[in-house]
Amino acid sequence: MVSKKIPSLNAPARKKLPGASRTKSGKAPPRKPHPPRLDKEQLILDSAERLFAQYGFEGVSLESIAAAVGISRHNLLYYFPGKEALYRRVLDRVLDRWLECMAAISVSDNPQEALSAYIAAKLRFSREHPAGSQVFTREVIAGAPRYAEVIEKRVAPMLREDLKTLEKWANEGRIARIDFTHLMFLIWSVTQGYADLAPQFAMLLGKPKLDDRDFATAQSVLTRLVMAGLHKQD
Repeated sequence: MVSKKIPSLNAPARKKLPGASRTKSGKAPPRKPHPPRLDKEQLILDSAERLFAQYGFEGVSLESIAAAVGISRHNLLYYFPGKEALYRRVLDRVLDRWLECMAAISVSDNPQEALSAYIAAKLRFSREHPAGSQVFTREVIAGAPRYAEVIEKRVAPMLREDLKTLEKWANEGRIARIDFTHLMFLIWSVTQGYADLAPQFAMLLGKPKLDDRDFATAQSVLTRLVMAGLHKQD
């Protein structure tokens, strides 16, 4: 019997047999996107976010998004298979950031620090990504025809976890017991209002747009009101 020669560790790699790179499940491992592709995807998402915020889903075409990015419609379809897929990715990006903020509440053991940080993070998002908030608000106002199942699947479980944490703090006597669901709704509506209604707020303040001081003031006022409402009376 002819013995098989064991290849040297320093020998050049040979061409792999079909299926050699597959996982135990039999599927080929997903390829990591090349950095330039990621950069282009983010540029497309940024442009789409701005257009969807201004004109809504129906008022935006793939051609208009491609023109804003400076590429052809055909090239755009290389990155995203269609307008709805692109629209959902825009919403996914907004929701990912919001849920990351929500997750910080259920892992905290300090009510004031957790809620203060949550309010700060939500207002920071409204300041830095107002168009994303506006796209999400447009979708929800329309009845979430393209995103309801995602909201139910991803937001509801996270909200339940945060409510359990608030209930735990109330049971421990650390905060007053109120309707915590509506407390969260209140925080969402006020913080997102500083994105969705920012032009109106700025107009009434007599300035072209809200500045950092306005957001800092809003954060201070909202945090004070929330914590006062949760103050446990002796």
